[in-house]
Amino acid sequence: MKEFLYVNDLIEWVDESGSSFVERIIWIDEGYIIAFAIDVNIRTGFPILKKITDLQEAINEGSVLKIKTDPWARIIREEDLSQKEKEIRDKYWNLISPIVIQEPSIYYRDKRGAIIKQAVEQYNSGRSEGKLVEKTIYKLIRKYWQRGKNKNSLLPDYENSGGKGKLKVSGEKKRGRPRKYASDPIIGEGINITEDDKKIFRLAIAKFYHNSKQNFLTTAYDLTIKNYYSEEINYDDRGSKRHLLIPPDKRPTFVQFKYWYEIEHPDIRNKLISRKGYRRYALEDRAITGDSTSETTGPGSRYQIDATIADVFIVSTYNQDWIIGRPVVYVVIDVFSRMVVGIYVGLEGPSWIGAMMALSNAASDKVAFCKKYGIEITDEQWPCHHIPDAILGDRGELIGMSVETLIPNLNVRIENAAPYRADWKGVVEKYFGTIHGHVKPFVPGYIDKDYRKRGATDYRLNSTFNLEEFTEAIIYIILYQNNEHWLEKYPRDEKMIADDISPIPRKLWEWGISNRSGKLRTFPEDIVNLNLMPTGNAIITEFGIKFKGIYYTCEKAKQELWFDKARSNSFSKSETKLDISYDIRNLDYIYIRSSKGRSFEKCFLTDKEQKYSNKSLYDIEYLLEYEKLTKQRNQSLEQQDKTDLMAKLEGITSKSKQRKKDFSDGNLSNKQRTDGIRENRSIEKAIRRESESFELEVLEIKDVAEIKDINDSGNDKLVQLPSLQPNHLDILRRKSKERKHGRDN
Repeated sequence: MKEFLYVNDLIEWVDESGSSFVERIIWIDEGYIIAFAIDVNIRTGFPILKKITDLQEAINEGSVLKIKTDPWARIIREEDLSQKEKEIRDKYWNLISPIVIQEPSIYYRDKRGAIIKQAVEQYNSGRSEGKLVEKTIYKLIRKYWQRGKNKNSLLPDYENSGGKGKLKVSGEKKRGRPRKYASDPIIGEGINITEDDKKIFRLAIAKFYHNSKQNFLTTAYDLTIKNYYSEEINYDDRGSKRHLLIPPDKRPTFVQFKYWYEIEHPDIRNKLISRKGYRRYALEDRAITGDSTSETTGPGSRYQIDATIADVFIVSTYNQDWIIGRPVVYVVIDVFSRMVVGIYVGLEGPSWIGAMMALSNAASDKVAFCKKYGIEITDEQWPCHHIPDAILGDRGELIGMSVETLIPNLNVRIENAAPYRADWKGVVEKYFGTIHGHVKPFVPGYIDKDYRKRGATDYRLNSTFNLEEFTEAIIYIILYQNNEHWLEKYPRDEKMIADDISPIPRKLWEWGISNRSGKLRTFPEDIVNLNLMPTGNAIITEFGIKFKGIYYTCEKAKQELWFDKARSNSFSKSETKLDISYDIRNLDYIYIRSSKGRSFEKCFLTDKEQKYSNKSLYDIEYLLEYEKLTKQRNQSLEQQDKTDLMAKLEGITSKSKQRKKDFSDGNLSNKQRTDGIRENRSIEKAIRRESESFELEVLEIKDVAEIKDINDSGNDKLVQLPSLQPNHLDILRRKSKERKHGRDN
């Protein structure tokens, strides 16, 4: 089977001597012919050009191995980083981001030097101190490539911190590249931008550029020079106001003006909003144009995600009589191929939690996923387990998503469809009609349009599918759509037609990888999942790690005696709290994240919680609620039993009081009664022993030879043994006599 390569793949080269080195694929051309790879451990090298066919041949021969685990992949949350860590990361990112996007030019030796030199000169322009050197840029971009091409790779070993660079006060010497004609008296050497100049720039930008007139930046510059860099004003023959500008070598250039504008206004979105207002920005300044397919270059260029509430009611896994409502179906589609790359069926939504679960599925192995639902497939039937270049979703799904995690950790660009741009999300929405069309004839509990009308059938009562069964049905639908469905209106280009590629999603996906590749990227599945999973808080208790009312344990807890410490109150309140991630589809496990994202601890259900095994969060919540309801019902019934018990105890007490009143010896003093406790106890014990001893029943004597009366006629007879039952009255009399006799003596 042909082994496909993707951006971010790690490959290990092994020679006959056993020595090896690891490279990362950092770029693949659209024709799937060449790739650039870099040794992940070198300190001074650069990316090397590789032929895809050579890499595939090496993999087939066994001299190259694809590595599944990425040691540089991290689980980093913004809230876990210090302010200094964020500052140094963002500082480095601002330095190299304009450079690393120049693909593939930056990978070629003859172009790389010029690109970096220009960036350094631009950065140093206007600086007298804190200048940048090319060596620093080379070091940063090398680390960026080696550690997975994401923003968080610039965190110094994910632990070091640093301070964000500050702009320095200008000196006397002119910074930046000398002017070509600096000796010309009109052009001159130029000026350094001072704090006064910056104040003028800020004022001018607000007045001439960030307004509704939508001036060009060059126009804003011209107006700035006219109004703030003139020596005097006079009037011409027509009375028009004329500004006399100061000499050119005393004025800022447009390059300087533009540079400082971009420094202080890096967010293009805010620029456009300030110029046009939000509504016009949403309507006119779209990040994508034309139809969805034309906006993509190949598989992974853009995924679209959307959700729909299925027109069917489902029941609980625990109890067929529990109708739990209508499930939400999330679908993630590759825009280029129309391949469904990820799904999630649940009760969340539409919300960012459900969207994250779908995106997690998009990056997961589909063979293992289908197997959970009893469906056996090959990898070729659903070969989608990647991270895209960009994700487009409806605001309802992605507006609350933790993009602070996705962007720096996985380097995914998030695109939210604006409320005025319904045309952005057409690919996925068309798919939902197909799903409903397949589901309606076969799934019990499907809703018709008239289900709310008086006298209409209550379709909820027909529900038989649980969440797992409905998910299984959706999987079969997707497998059909991916592998068999002919896309009649798919806009095939000339090369597709020439290659006779059928407009079937899987065929388009495979063709795109071979001919338009370069956007799909791989990350370790665990890392992707933990970045996308919902997060929560768990508590260490003496019974286990408590989350959602369920108890877990883990190896670390056992080794460090967490539960013993909790029982003895050896933990502080803050020490008992744990940050965890979890999968709402299956709560068999939760994951404790390390503070720096280097690792995680897998926790599993305790023995007494096995009833929750292989259950979703929804099923467990229903079960817990049902147990609460049952408990409340039993409490009402139990109360009557408690009342009856108290009545019985009161009856016994009343009888004992009456007996004491009837039989008590009134001649004994209180002292006599208390002094005789030990002796009374001995008497009572003796009586109890005799009364509690075994009592033998009447025995039939079979061997009469030993007890036959010699004067008897010889006939056998039955003999009754004396009873062993003690005579309590005789004992009491004897003991009383002994006690009285003892006092007399």
